[in-house]
Amino acid sequence: MSTEIFIGGGGPAYAEKQFLDLGYANRHGLIAGATGTGKTVTLQILAEGFANAGVPVFLSDVKGDLSGLARSGSAEAKLHGPFTERAAKIGFGDYTYQSFPVTFWDLFGEQGHPVRTTVSEMGPLLIAQLLDLSEAQEGILNIAFRVADEEGMPLLDLKDLQALLVWVGENAKDLALRYGNVSSASVGTIQRRLLVLENQGGAQLFGEPALALTDLMRNDSDGRGRINILAADKLMGSPKLYATFLLWLMSELFEELPEVGDPDKPKLVFFFDEAHLLFDDAPKALVDKVEQVARLIRSKGVGVYFVTQNPADVPDDILGQLGNRVQHALRAFTARDRKELRQAAQTYRENPRFDTEEAIREVGVGEAVTSMLQRKGVPGVVERTLIRPPSSQLGPITAGQRAAVLAESDLAGKYDTLKDRESAYEMLKARAEAAAKEAEKIEAAAEAEDEAAREFQKARRYGGARSSRRSSRTSSDGFGDAIATAVIKELKGTTGRRIVRGILGGLFKGR
Repeated sequence: MSTEIFIGGGGPAYAEKQFLDLGYANRHGLIAGATGTGKTVTLQILAEGFANAGVPVFLSDVKGDLSGLARSGSAEAKLHGPFTERAAKIGFGDYTYQSFPVTFWDLFGEQGHPVRTTVSEMGPLLIAQLLDLSEAQEGILNIAFRVADEEGMPLLDLKDLQALLVWVGENAKDLALRYGNVSSASVGTIQRRLLVLENQGGAQLFGEPALALTDLMRNDSDGRGRINILAADKLMGSPKLYATFLLWLMSELFEELPEVGDPDKPKLVFFFDEAHLLFDDAPKALVDKVEQVARLIRSKGVGVYFVTQNPADVPDDILGQLGNRVQHALRAFTARDRKELRQAAQTYRENPRFDTEEAIREVGVGEAVTSMLQRKGVPGVVERTLIRPPSSQLGPITAGQRAAVLAESDLAGKYDTLKDRESAYEMLKARAEAAAKEAEKIEAAAEAEDEAAREFQKARRYGGARSSRRSSRTSSDGFGDAIATAVIKELKGTTGRRIVRGILGGLFKGR
């Protein structure tokens, strides 16, 4: 297989040929440009190149167009002229039409295999970001996760987290002594946010069987890497859910994969489309986490490519780590646009043959300003490039064709059936039921003693004269009975209820 991916080329005003060296493909990249300038096609041809090189790919299909990777292209398709004409113009001599091995995924389970994770795997930081929680509310979420860990209660789905938050609210006073203040109002806010997430369909993200990362890193029988396509057209209706899920997936790859150094080619390439959604109003802790993952995940053999409209959407510390760049046209209608265009041009290694800022403004649809890492990871000189045509179908496949791909998948059935094993919800429910039964026993015993006392008093009122010895014993018994009656009244009163709650609390905590 080839050691590089052909990006494109052109005539006299363009680079002869531009390649992405697979040895530097795990050093991340950027695909940027205004809407309608050709970012999707660039993403498509890069996915094809990685697949042909034996590298698995994960990408999100925001508009539904990338499903065409599963079908071969045709001579009727056009990219500003027939594909074959564009291929000849840029010197793409071995251009052929072909389909690619594709696995479809869908968080909602409608257009692909269901994809899930557990609440525990997502963690409090990402869930707080997903729910847009304040710092205080995130603190309570951290307390809930700590309690679940200490009590050995798995958090798998939303009902587990909701049940645990109820327990945290009911035991706020005890928890406050150990972890700090637990506000009932904050617990209520978190519960309401979880309800909104559930109503938006986010509950389907959490549960088992959870996604196995190895299922994203597979090769086809012919050695080509499989292209994993996440259906994101519906998911984009909940942008926080979309961004948080992709960040979780990137973080899981970072946590689970072993160190491999600088491999000859990546083990997986991850495309993060609509990347601005990840950074819009994101707290510093989250941005720091993304920066850490982006900086270190390349040593795990994973390349991350951010796809966005403007390079300014990506924080500078992360942008500086994106060595392979394809910059489509940027429009400059306002003073702010012109400033951002100038800043984008300044991040490239200058080419004396043309002005970079002017080139970014002038390139047409299907053209780009490109810069790829060269020997020793040095950024290449910026070049104007005609992007090569895709070998697969340009545009989406039909619903019937998608269904056929899903039916033939070797993962069919693995994730389809939701499993609900014992977890925090069931454990807390069992404890509550056991505590309720114990409370019933205590109440029944108290009522029995009360009834016995009443019977005794009745017998005493209607009893005849007794001997002095008997009177003495009766007096003693009456004194003991009076104590018993007082205790029963206490049990039935406020103090008694506190005692019962104390017993129930001990049972509920299971310690």
